[in-house]
Amino acid sequence: MISPVSVSTLNEQIKNLLESTFVRVYVEGELSRITYHNSGHIYFTLKDAGSSVRCVMFRGNASKLRFRLEEGLKVLIDGAITLYKPRGEYQINVHMVEPAGHGALALAYEQLKQRLGEKGYFAPERKKALPKMPKRIALITSATGAALQDMLHVSEQRWPLARLYLYDVLVQGENAAPSIAAALRTADSAGYDAIVVGRGGGSIEDLWAFNEEIVADAIYACMTPVVSAVGHEIDWVISDFVADLRAPTPSAAMQMLLPDQNEMLLTIDALMGQYDATMRQKFHRFGEQVSALRQAYGRHSIEQKLALQLSEITQLKARFSQTLSFKLESMQRELLPLQQQFDQRHEAIMRTKRSELVQLQEALKLQDPKRKTKKGYAQLSRNGKVIALGDLKEGEHFDAMDDTRRVTALVEKITAF
Repeated sequence: MISPVSVSTLNEQIKNLLESTFVRVYVEGELSRITYHNSGHIYFTLKDAGSSVRCVMFRGNASKLRFRLEEGLKVLIDGAITLYKPRGEYQINVHMVEPAGHGALALAYEQLKQRLGEKGYFAPERKKALPKMPKRIALITSATGAALQDMLHVSEQRWPLARLYLYDVLVQGENAAPSIAAALRTADSAGYDAIVVGRGGGSIEDLWAFNEEIVADAIYACMTPVVSAVGHEIDWVISDFVADLRAPTPSAAMQMLLPDQNEMLLTIDALMGQYDATMRQKFHRFGEQVSALRQAYGRHSIEQKLALQLSEITQLKARFSQTLSFKLESMQRELLPLQQQFDQRHEAIMRTKRSELVQLQEALKLQDPKRKTKKGYAQLSRNGKVIALGDLKEGEHFDAMDDTRRVTALVEKITAF
């Protein structure tokens, strides 16, 4: 008779059998019910049309995944069978996961590209314009790589006035992405005109640091325009889509970023020729304007105005003199008959007045008291004034005078007739 065993003993026996029999399994299936735990472990189910099996990928192995597990993704799993004894459930302890039909890096690339695109990292409207003549440029690359020498050579040939500042970083390997992201943050805070981040060509594994999300986040956060120059022209990495400008090679980045001094010199020569021609035209027009202004000034200057005024005054004087002479001559002609009439009338008046004067003189002589010799008549006066007899009053003194004597008398009595 077989002795019974405990459930724990049974599960332990089954665990030992499974783990010793299925030391390594390589299974293909479809991912389902994926859980990323806070501990870093990943729990999921691998299924096909008829069955499913639980899987666990512990943190150490999960940290090495190059892509993100997604629902419905077909994968190849490399792991070992183990049994979770408390529940008596077996599961696959997954060591490695590969996309079925795709490389892990290719899938990780497409997943990150889609995720960042949905977040707006590639939106054209957020792209910053690059300066036309950058003075200070940060180069984030390896100090020992050929890419740096190519960029320095192109810069010296195209625009030696630009000052380049190197940020020596790892460009491949496990620590490359954090190194590049840290350099981007540092350079962005230093006030450069532009930042070039890149390296020379290589395999997808060599270029993978530029496909990491940490680098994409650092480029997206930059306030300084960023140029991505990774690999060769056929190589496209995530940083190319996030950056403000994608250059096919590091050398091309400097050609696209810096002006060509030879073209600039030719442009300057052409501009100088246009400037000279324009200035000659302007000077010619200015000369014509100055000449016109001089002529206008000559016509409207104070001296010219004074000369015109003096000319007008001279003409007015001449016209005034002519008019005055004409008036004087006319008045003289009119005055001559008047003068003759005046002389005639004056002579007639003088004759008349002289005749009247003679008559008055004769009358005066006749009225002279001294010549009045008629007996019984005398001229009365008072205080030297001739008065009539009726002017006298009683008690007044008066003089009575004829042509021989004067008598002073007193009125004693007046008798009216």
